[in-house]
Amino acid sequence: MPKTRVALYREEDGSCPFIEWFDKLPARVQDKCYLRLERLREMGHELRRPEADLLRDGIYELRVSLGGVHYRILYFFHGAIAAVVSHGLVKERVVPPKEIDNAIERKKRFEANPAKHTYEEA
Repeated sequence: MPKTRVALYREEDGSCPFIEWFDKLPARVQDKCYLRLERLREMGHELRRPEADLLRDGIYELRVSLGGVHYRILYFFHGAIAAVVSHGLVKERVVPPKEIDNAIERKKRFEANPAKHTYEEA
C-alpha cells in the first residue's frame, strides 16, 4: 500500500493553524502527535480507533492522550493519496461542533484551491 501524503492546511494569510497549536505543546505531547501523524502516513484510510476516528462530514480526528489530557488533530482526506491536517485542539468531553465546522470550512477552501492552501515550510 502506498504511503499517504500528509499535508498541512494553510490559511489565506500564509499561517498554519496546526503548527501554531503544535509549537505550544509540551515536548512529550509533540512526540506523541508526531507518532500519530506518522501512523496516518503509513495507514491512511485504514487508520482506526483508538488512534483515529471519523467525526462527521469527512472530518477525522487523530487521538493523542497524555496525563489525562486528550489532544485531537483534525484532518480530512483529499483524493486517495493525501490527508490534510486542519488544526489541533485540547478536547474536553467532546470535540466542539465549532471546531468540526472550522475543519469543514477549511476542507471546502482546500478543495477549491489545493495549491493555495497547502502549507510549505520556508
